[in-house]
Amino acid sequence: MQKGMHTDTERCVRAVRSRDARFDGWFFTAVLTTGIYCRPSCPAVPPKPENMVFQPSAAACRQAGFRACKRCRPDSSPGSPEWNQRADAVARAMRLIADGTVDREGVSGLAARLGYSTRQVERQLLAELGAGPLALARAQRAQTARLLIETTALPMTEIAFAAGFSSVRSFNGTVREVFALAPSDLRARAPRQTPGTPASTSGGTPGALSLRLPFRAPLNPDNLFGHLAATAVPGVEEWRDGAYRRTLRLPYGHGVVALAPRPDHIACRLTLTDPRDLAVAISRCRRLLDLDADPVAVDDRLRTDPVLAPLVDKAPGRRVPRTVDEAEFAVRAVLGQQVSTAAARTHAARLVAAHGEPVDDPDPEGGLTHLFPSPEALADLDPETLAMPRTRRTTFTTLARRLADGDLRLDVGSDWPETREKLLALPGFGPWTADVIAMRALGDPDAFLPTDLGVRRAARELGLPSTPAALTARAAAWRPWRAYAVQYLWATDSHPINFLPT
Repeated sequence: MQKGMHTDTERCVRAVRSRDARFDGWFFTAVLTTGIYCRPSCPAVPPKPENMVFQPSAAACRQAGFRACKRCRPDSSPGSPEWNQRADAVARAMRLIADGTVDREGVSGLAARLGYSTRQVERQLLAELGAGPLALARAQRAQTARLLIETTALPMTEIAFAAGFSSVRSFNGTVREVFALAPSDLRARAPRQTPGTPASTSGGTPGALSLRLPFRAPLNPDNLFGHLAATAVPGVEEWRDGAYRRTLRLPYGHGVVALAPRPDHIACRLTLTDPRDLAVAISRCRRLLDLDADPVAVDDRLRTDPVLAPLVDKAPGRRVPRTVDEAEFAVRAVLGQQVSTAAARTHAARLVAAHGEPVDDPDPEGGLTHLFPSPEALADLDPETLAMPRTRRTTFTTLARRLADGDLRLDVGSDWPETREKLLALPGFGPWTADVIAMRALGDPDAFLPTDLGVRRAARELGLPSTPAALTARAAAWRPWRAYAVQYLWATDSHPINFLPT
């Protein structure tokens, strides 16, 4: 999918006329005659082409004075895959805005994370998205407000501040402007179990929010949930009752999430200590499960290789299992160097028990007990307590200190090439460790693991070159989706990571 699809009028018109859900989130249709904007798959009768204007973001539609369609609810469509497949400043900014950076640190904080001036960031976002960082953050606040209005019984005053608004007045004004309804009317008209929208609050865990996370089909849950379950760290993660559950360290508090695959959505049950963390928690869960990917574009490219084509056809829609905490994953990657999955889990479980922050599991039957230790907690530990070779202790302690003092920042806004170089400069960091962090923590869709044992074994069995250099040369044809090719290669093995737990 090319950059700036909204500028290709003919293609956008075709997508709207065919109500093609694959393009939801890629662009939005603003209808001049009605003053509303829709997702491409809106079930309403398509307007005449001369009455359609295409915008790159919901925020741009709102900036232009359009209101969200009450029928297709474009604000709840999957996010644009562009922001997760690009490494430029605009894509990094969009990932940081989704993670709440503007709400917590302001536009100046966003610019500092990106290494640009505020003026440069605003200019780049306006040029490509038709809206600046404040408008984009405001659009996210409106979406969070709608979610809380429709899925909880919280008073509107609490919702206003939980969604990030500075006052009830601004909350009321934004909701009326965006949805053409007062907050109380929006709650009264809340849909029930509409595909791709929030579900109503359910029973089970007191205080939990039950949501439906949409995605672009197809989605193969086997390796996605299989990987998370097989590598789950006791106390922090578990597979229970058909769902992957884990604790979350969040900006204002902590939470517990349960994620379960369904045919047309991911069922998400969230329990938060502070409702202000809702938008960030949802964003991180979507990122964990790679839900904003464009599986059709990925699989079409990989199918051009006759060796990969049968693997893709057999089980299309594989996602890259990622993380909700980049620093946590980097620590776990070091623990997993040259040891089995079981050994890595054992090492991590010991760290959690000794240095993790205790939490209460909202499920009386659950086994979640801790948040994964913070870099600050790990930086202060005695290396002699680590049951690993001395050289790996040095690798571990160096990483923890660099993360704790801010010399190394791993987050959704990280510059992929620059961060990879910083990782490779650390003692004990080779290409495998740097690239697995790039793939699963930083989200680089083109990260590749030619030295990985499972990848080399699959390559040998499939008749692909098995030496790292030759395999890398062959894999050039899979770009920019080599991280997804790794998932298909791994799936040829009988390892538990490849199977949905029973």
